[in-house]
Amino acid sequence: MVRTVASYARREWFLALLVLLYLFLSVVDPSLPGRSLHLIDYESLAAIVSLLAVSRGIELSGIFSRIAPGLIRLSNGSEWRLMVLLTLTTALSSAFIMNDTAMFIFVPLVVMISRITGMNTGKAVTLTAIAANVGSAMTPIGNPQNIIIWRTYKVSIHDFVLNMLPYVLAWMIILLLFVYLAGSKKRIQSFTMPRIKINRLLLAASMILLITDVILIQLGYAFIGLVATLIVLALLGREAILSVDVALIAIFALIFVDFGEISLLISSLGHTLFHKNSLTIIVMAAGLSQATSNVPATVMLLPTRPPWLPLTLGVNLGGTGIIIGSLANFIALRISRTGMGQFHKYSLPYFLVALLVTLLIFVL
Repeated sequence: MVRTVASYARREWFLALLVLLYLFLSVVDPSLPGRSLHLIDYESLAAIVSLLAVSRGIELSGIFSRIAPGLIRLSNGSEWRLMVLLTLTTALSSAFIMNDTAMFIFVPLVVMISRITGMNTGKAVTLTAIAANVGSAMTPIGNPQNIIIWRTYKVSIHDFVLNMLPYVLAWMIILLLFVYLAGSKKRIQSFTMPRIKINRLLLAASMILLITDVILIQLGYAFIGLVATLIVLALLGREAILSVDVALIAIFALIFVDFGEISLLISSLGHTLFHKNSLTIIVMAAGLSQATSNVPATVMLLPTRPPWLPLTLGVNLGGTGIIIGSLANFIALRISRTGMGQFHKYSLPYFLVALLVTLLIFVL
């Protein structure tokens, strides 16, 4: 039993750290266990679970198995062109299916293509993870921190996308520049893949659920969306529900509890630091995300009620630096077994350049 628990803790080390942090905070504040359930944002958690399940339904429909051969053909044997197609496809998809879920979908695809074509797997996975974090920043449903901010500030989808658009476009241009500089001029190997039958019913149902969930979340009925999602997928694609990452859901729940408690302890400090100006908010939110991950950083900063756009820019950009900045990074490395050194070789320079460009755009 002890050996099993230790093995699970090593595999889910971030979850284990959150549990240890909870135990420590419970010692510091003995009232925490009695208040823990009240610290969870159940509406946001319901929205996250719904979107994770729907994304799994889209993946399990088999539609993405048709994408790989198409990308290879479009690349015409060019590794640089293939990486551009992979990053653009990942970024666009992440805007609608969440960056964490995009990693479950695209990282296995990237690893498979890398092994067959001879591309550097670590480089390809890192650039794909950055693309997922960048693309997900575009929409309020692209990642968990955006969902939380969207629900808290009641920003319309139109206003959210319109405000984020110039920054996301700039981040994508920087990413494509990194792809170009890190690219290889060698020709990639061609290959053929067996044709997988698409589950059209599951795909159609998942797409309809995606649209329905977004509308219900916008209206404040995330729980209804979750119930509808579970019922439909239980009937048409039960494996989508059964394969949702339960540890990831537990991580989000503990994030609300742990960092909600911490936010209460530093709220007075937060008001003095984060309400100076918008540039300070961007830099501090991005920096805090490097230390705690962007979802916990969001939960910690929300009680100080900074302006939503600088906060959103900071926590989204913060996910592209150190591996701890975004859970999507953990997922990408966990699936691909990419080393942290190779990941940071590309992610840290990207973060610094993108942060500088973001501040310049904001000033202008």
